[in-house]
Amino acid sequence: MDKFTDHFGLTAPLMRINIDTDAIIPSKRMRSVSKHGLGPSAFYNWRFHEENVENPEFVLNQAPYRDASILLSGKNFGCGSSREHAVWALKEFGIKTIIAPSFGTIFYKNCIRNGILPATLGEKELEQLAESVANSGDKHSMIDLEKKIISHGSLEFSFEIVETDQKTLLAGLDPITQTLLHAKSIDEFISQDRSSRKWAHLD
Repeated sequence: MDKFTDHFGLTAPLMRINIDTDAIIPSKRMRSVSKHGLGPSAFYNWRFHEENVENPEFVLNQAPYRDASILLSGKNFGCGSSREHAVWALKEFGIKTIIAPSFGTIFYKNCIRNGILPATLGEKELEQLAESVANSGDKHSMIDLEKKIISHGSLEFSFEIVETDQKTLLAGLDPITQTLLHAKSIDEFISQDRSSRKWAHLD
């Protein structure tokens, strides 16, 4: 997983509340257990009227938002089922940061473990940011994870993130890599356990 320190990218306002994981990726689009190949299915039922016929009213089908890597949205983003496919689809679609007042708990954790920043921002501040992006010729925003700052034009906001999750993203540690950091201690425990509980080890 790549380290996340800062990011400068196009910002799209998708200001709806309670966007669930089935909206992010419909169950009928989950055709494998692989995390690859899901990007085209992100927001599929909103992006298309029917198979491959785009909905021009949907924000991510509009220029310049179709190249957005920062997504603004309403509270409880990622609620619903626990499908990790939703995060995989967003990541492959190009989303690197989601800014919302709150997130579905499991979705939030899935973002962290896959390198997407779920930044929590108050509703009033988020409305200001969304309005600024919508009315500005420059749709780019800057995310500084170390300082926990979001900036757009002259606006600057402090966002919230759990400190351990911040450190995980800054270091680029996925769950497997985090476990491997403790490989020496794990090996020492197994060795000690083999000595004290020989009956439990058949190999």
